[in-house]
Amino acid sequence: MIRTRDVLLASTLLLAGCSLAPKTVLPTPPVPQSWPVGDAYLLQSEAALPILSYQSVFTDPRLQALAAQALTNNRDLRVAYANVAAARAQARVTRAGQFPAIGISGGAGYADSNGAGGSGDFSLRGGVTAFELDLFGKLANLAEADRNRALATEAASRTVRLALIANLAEVWATYGADRDLLAIAQDTAANARENVRLTRARLDGGVAPRTDLRQAEQILATAEDAIAAQTSALAQDENLIRLLVGGDIDRALLPAGLGEVTPAIAALPAGVNSQILLRRPDVIEAEYGLRAANANIGVARAQLFPSISLTGLLGFASNALSSLFDSGSFNWSAGGDVTAPIFDAGGRRAGVAVSEAQRDAALAGYEGAIQTAFREVADALAVQGTIAERVRAAAANTAAAADTAVLTDARYKGGIDSFLASLDAQRSLYAARRSEIATQLLLVQTRIALFRALGGDSGAGATAP
Repeated sequence: MIRTRDVLLASTLLLAGCSLAPKTVLPTPPVPQSWPVGDAYLLQSEAALPILSYQSVFTDPRLQALAAQALTNNRDLRVAYANVAAARAQARVTRAGQFPAIGISGGAGYADSNGAGGSGDFSLRGGVTAFELDLFGKLANLAEADRNRALATEAASRTVRLALIANLAEVWATYGADRDLLAIAQDTAANARENVRLTRARLDGGVAPRTDLRQAEQILATAEDAIAAQTSALAQDENLIRLLVGGDIDRALLPAGLGEVTPAIAALPAGVNSQILLRRPDVIEAEYGLRAANANIGVARAQLFPSISLTGLLGFASNALSSLFDSGSFNWSAGGDVTAPIFDAGGRRAGVAVSEAQRDAALAGYEGAIQTAFREVADALAVQGTIAERVRAAAANTAAAADTAVLTDARYKGGIDSFLASLDAQRSLYAARRSEIATQLLLVQTRIALFRALGGDSGAGATAP
């Protein structure tokens, strides 16, 4: 009898290791092994890309101070971290279902009828209150699915962290650009006021027509409107920085212009192997979602088979508290329940089909995340490969427009050109200076976009809950 019991126990333990979940096989990334080539990419470095921290890319101590404050106080990041804690706890809850639940109970009672004498009832019991034998891996796969969902949630929190740092760097750079644009508008307005004064004097002297004065006043009004708009833009930039940082900021941490921003954000090389995309937190999140969906197939398949639950109690019961722990008061009981599906109109098999379809959707989502990442990096590289030439051309355009404005103004004052030609030259110079700032800002934004697209500073690696 003992040998038979040992055989049954060993068989149960062997069956408990069975899993009906298919093995997770990650597909080959559906993107080329290297980045695109062509005229837009000729200037790219082929150096291998290391794991990046935001401090190595955003080197200005002021921006680093704001980033550190944001990582502590940003509310979206706090929500993400709370979701990670909840997902980890849920994984531990599910994992606990694989182990027996052991409890203890006690009771005491006394009854007396019409004063004829009473009787007592005392008991103390403990044991396994519920334990399902995991013969087909249902509980193990439930725990595996929740574990992978927790890891996916952690990867999602790293996506939030990455986006927070990148967004903060972008608005910090935009603030510098808006400071430059405000300075341009103020310079233009100052020149326009002087032109209005001179043109009014010429009008009063009978040298210039009234149309010249009105055109000069138009230039001044345009510049004054730009000053008001840029003042609002700077205030909005500060408001956004406060939101990202999660509190008030020291204005000394803000840049005075793009001249302080551009050298403070390092250019990133892109490795020739696109496999580095697999480290992006959104791709990691999709991978763990795929693994969780795969485990859910095992759960659904296990539902097709019988489930066995065991209970066992032992303890003491007596009519007197003084004899509760006597040997004659000891008792025990054991039992088991078997539940087997017979007919459910195909519901359980449909559940398997549902889980398999969800796995297919997760697989497509994983591949789509890789393809999206490849496109974002390729787009950033396409801009980075040509942005230096665009910056050079914008600077040359501004220099030419400035020289044209000086020469045209001299020709106007010499009576050679009309005032309209001088105003057109001033408008062209104003537009050229604004375009140069926009191009310089695009250079910085491209570096930040590449940092984001390559998954830089996505936080510490995922750990199992």
